[in-house]
Amino acid sequence: MRSYQPDLTPPWKRSAPVPEVPAEPDLVVEEVATGFCGAVIRCEKTAQGPTVTLEDRFGKHRVFPMEPRGFLLEGKVVTLVRPGPAGPVRPTRTASGSVAVPGARARVARAGRIYVEGRHDAELVERVWGDDLRIEGVVVEYLEGVDDLPAIVGEFGPGPDARLGVLVDHLVPGSKESRIAAQVTGDHVLVVGHPYIDVWEAVKPSSVGIDAWPVVPRGQDWKTGVCRALGWPENTGAAWQHILSKVRSYKDLEPQLLGRVEELIDFVTLPE
Repeated sequence: MRSYQPDLTPPWKRSAPVPEVPAEPDLVVEEVATGFCGAVIRCEKTAQGPTVTLEDRFGKHRVFPMEPRGFLLEGKVVTLVRPGPAGPVRPTRTASGSVAVPGARARVARAGRIYVEGRHDAELVERVWGDDLRIEGVVVEYLEGVDDLPAIVGEFGPGPDARLGVLVDHLVPGSKESRIAAQVTGDHVLVVGHPYIDVWEAVKPSSVGIDAWPVVPRGQDWKTGVCRALGWPENTGAAWQHILSKVRSYKDLEPQLLGRVEELIDFVTLPE
């Protein structure tokens, strides 16, 4: 049986206890040693002990050991601990960063719509902005490319009470997409786009666990080329589901996509 060993450290030399704070997602703390300040992304159990991943305001991720007295919370030293198995907590923010409205019912769908190019675009928009869109009564539909966009817009018949927003992949000056967009843009139609070849690229590589999206030579199918370059099975459907599963909030998306989707939502929900 081990004998009791008293603490002979003089009281004035003992470290005062500090509060233990659960490292809940989105908690903003500063790491004492480096001064790195960011929001908690995740906690993980490693062979060296528990770690916490922080994301700063520029989207940079850093992993730190959860050491005693290792962080500052609102200027005060704390010890981060892994969150306990508490019951479900109602989120205060939606995945898009908007203030959550607990118990809000979906609004009757507006006449206005948002069109996106493909199924993957629609699933990504739903993942991040779904709660907001239901509250606003905005329906998102997907096209199979943009070649038929002028005819689709003509059939839709946009007007003051039925605005149409369109999100286009790879909308860069001089492209086919930009020429088609110019044909349909008007007072009641807004066409915006992001610079990426495919919406896959709008997901931050760090969120997927890769250094960067591969450069695929011209003439190759881009999605298949990405799978091949990353050593993934050449099943683009399965690859997309893997990518989508890594998107938890707007923080996992590039700003060039975030701004454009927010712009479309604002456009189609303008007062009549």
